Amino acid sequence: MARSDRLHLGTFVYTFGFHPAAWLHPDSDVNGANDISHLAEVARISEAAKLDFMFFADSPAAAVGHPEALARQPTKMNRFEPITAITALSMVTQKLGFVATASTSYYEPYNIARLYASADHISKGRICWNVVTSDHDETGYNYNRQGLDPHADRYARGEEFLDVVFGLWDSWEDDALLLDRASGMYHDPGKLHQLDHAGDHFQVRGPLNIARTPQGRPVIAQAGGSERGRELAARTAEIVFSLASNIDKNAAFYKDVKGRMARYGRDPNDLKIMPGIVINTGETRAEAEARAQEMVDLMHPEVGLLMLQEFLETDLHGADLDAPFPMERMPRKAKGSVAMFQEVKEFVEQGHTLRELVTHYARQHTGNGLTGSYLEVADFMQEWFEAEAADGFILMCPTLPASLRDFTRLVVPELQRRGLFRTEYEADTLRGNLGLSWPVNRYAAARRAAE
Repeated sequence: MARSDRLHLGTFVYTFGFHPAAWLHPDSDVNGANDISHLAEVARISEAAKLDFMFFADSPAAAVGHPEALARQPTKMNRFEPITAITALSMVTQKLGFVATASTSYYEPYNIARLYASADHISKGRICWNVVTSDHDETGYNYNRQGLDPHADRYARGEEFLDVVFGLWDSWEDDALLLDRASGMYHDPGKLHQLDHAGDHFQVRGPLNIARTPQGRPVIAQAGGSERGRELAARTAEIVFSLASNIDKNAAFYKDVKGRMARYGRDPNDLKIMPGIVINTGETRAEAEARAQEMVDLMHPEVGLLMLQEFLETDLHGADLDAPFPMERMPRKAKGSVAMFQEVKEFVEQGHTLRELVTHYARQHTGNGLTGSYLEVADFMQEWFEAEAADGFILMCPTLPASLRDFTRLVVPELQRRGLFRTEYEADTLRGNLGLSWPVNRYAAARRAAE
């Protein structure tokens, strides 16, 4: 089915790439975790290809697990704080958007509102907050907690947290700044508002001490396949990071989440559902397969096992790698992503060995890995886009910048040739390039309604 819009693309950023052995790739910068010039190169490649944004995942804690495995996988052990990183990267780009993850479990709403508003001003309107509640026990130990709070508690806090941040971002109406030297009035006092929020989790007076941002407010991204996560996305999200499991499941997810938006007075076009997908590509399928196998060969088995244990939060050391997965060690329910947990569970229920699961999870991780020629990758994206299973994709490049260069050199021109992807940016802001509506200020709307 033809669509009148075009698909959107973002670059998912772990420092060296999405594959746990990416830092071992000969084209990677082994010093990149502490050298912003590495990420600046990724940003320049992304912007030259007219991608929508760079997406920074984050966990505000070092990983825990087997020491030898941790010593072989630096992704969570040595990384920049993402809000700091995206603010720096915005100074070496002009149109590219930036998505940074921050947890509602370990910040206060006023901090988040001020940090992201500041970054949005500095970037001239290219910032997005990826809202998470966190999903690993080790994080809580750094923030005066004994592990992870229960899922329901984190969501309740997260929902109120978002409401407070939105209220703070509305502190200043769009035209509140007068900047009138003749009268000596810097702003209109009638268009600066105190929030006075009093809820179950937060007491926040306001107002925010930074003006309305170039996008009205930063864009909001979320992930989460649970019932409560879908409802929150329908109410508040503008980008949803989903799993590229299969086209039918994603089409159902797409229809379900967008179908909930009307009850909140929202247009479905104001939410972009973008599955994350691990892509290995080349001129031919054989070339792509060779690149994928190269990364599998580079990965130490202990690293793959650590990744799986970290996600499942279960101890797998000592288990026979060549026997079926020990189901007695499978948690009864997900502590983190419900959709991702279901993917893993379905795989092991097919009778695969633990070694096969380790390889599968390491290669595909948070979605179906796609390995094929640039034409096959373009076909895949076109099929999903036209079937309304996705509005675009978040590219989980196995290595950075090498895999990203392959994609932008081969796949992007093919998508452009098919009329599926832009050849120039449409706007100066991330909100504009995503085709999202301007966020209405609640106080200005109330004034208009009363007139």
